Amino acid sequence: MTAHAPGATPRHYLMCEPTHYTVAYEINPWMDRTRATDTDLAVRQWRTLRDTYLDLGHTVDTIEPLPGLPDMVYAANGATVVGGVVYSARFRYPERQAEGPAYEKWFADRGYLTHTAAQVNEGEGDMLVAGDMVLAGTGFRTERAAHAEAQELFGRPVISLELVDARYYHLDTALAVLSSDPADPQIAYYPPAFSPGSREVLRSLFPDAVVATDEDAAALGLNAVSDGLHVVVAPRATHLAGALRERGYTPVPVDTSELLKGGGGAKCCTLEIRR
Repeated sequence: MTAHAPGATPRHYLMCEPTHYTVAYEINPWMDRTRATDTDLAVRQWRTLRDTYLDLGHTVDTIEPLPGLPDMVYAANGATVVGGVVYSARFRYPERQAEGPAYEKWFADRGYLTHTAAQVNEGEGDMLVAGDMVLAGTGFRTERAAHAEAQELFGRPVISLELVDARYYHLDTALAVLSSDPADPQIAYYPPAFSPGSREVLRSLFPDAVVATDEDAAALGLNAVSDGLHVVVAPRATHLAGALRERGYTPVPVDTSELLKGGGGAKCCTLEIRR
């Protein structure tokens, strides 16, 4: 039986305008300091993404971008929020380490219960909520020990998934949660990004998953944001968009090509706040 879209639910997102965006260093295969970046274009694309969420009926809060942190635009990496509890990011690379405390302070200042991570993790970049589970990536950025820390904090099963392709260095570049309905969570993913054992785990947990093509993955099409019905997706991920339509989802193409130069798309720019 093929799963179908269950319907949209309003979401609450945190985003960070790319005021200081540039590619000043190289910490993933997408980044190339010799390639020109256009900050004004990045801002325009980001604002279109934000406005798309607002038009779909979602709530968007913003955090002040800090000078010297060009990757702060990738808000999803800043924390993981489940049940109103905030698990802070603890970044692997020195260039990004100041982002974790900045995001944690934003939440603390607004009365959220925050937990300062003891283990290296990069927020929702590697931790995606699917129903009652948390799917957790490791292999490039987030340490497996962080999965155990998150499980103790959230009290939910955390499923460890090994990433093996450096292009897909965060889980949210290789897997998208389409529905978090606890009765029928649904995902799309790119099998070659995962170790053989992790592919078997995903096949077992999600036998009806949408399987992305090489072209979808290379367009960072899986760095998508779903509200259960609408899926904000990279325009070049055309096969994925077609597969989503067949399942009853509505693809919403939004161009984030300038931000792709830093290795991120729509999902990287979007941290979901789950009460």
